[in-house]
Amino acid sequence: MRHTILVTTLLGAAALAVGCTSKEVKAAVAPKQAEPSAVHLEKAKAESKQAAHEMRDYAYAEKAEFVVKMKKELVSIQDELDQLGAKVESAGGSAKADAKVKLAAVREKWAQAKKQVDRAETATASDWDDVKSGFKQSYVDLNDSFDKIRQWLSDKIAP
Repeated sequence: MRHTILVTTLLGAAALAVGCTSKEVKAAVAPKQAEPSAVHLEKAKAESKQAAHEMRDYAYAEKAEFVVKMKKELVSIQDELDQLGAKVESAGGSAKADAKVKLAAVREKWAQAKKQVDRAETATASDWDDVKSGFKQSYVDLNDSFDKIRQWLSDKIAP
């Protein structure tokens, strides 16, 4: 039952994420010439959504593969957080202070996801489903927060 609810929730979130990006809206709002940072932002959003969408249900026998893949995802997100942090440091005014607070909150969510991956490394067959579920929830929260701060920074801080 618990597994069914988790799978249904993840599929619903993925469908919502995919369904919210209408091609017609993008075509109507598309700028004449995209700025390099805007292109990078769109690419990063697409990669993030694709990673969340591709997260499949790993069996306990695939635990090592799961841990390796999720560690790579977290390293990628950490690199992007570092880039955003550098952007924040170069900003000025009240946006910089707000951005630091928001960035710290995303880094905390990253740390929680990292703890879940570390927990997955030592998981046993009996607690694998709970560990996996905990990571997936942390990862979804991290991706949501990361997308929101990326958008917020894009709106508040000039590229």
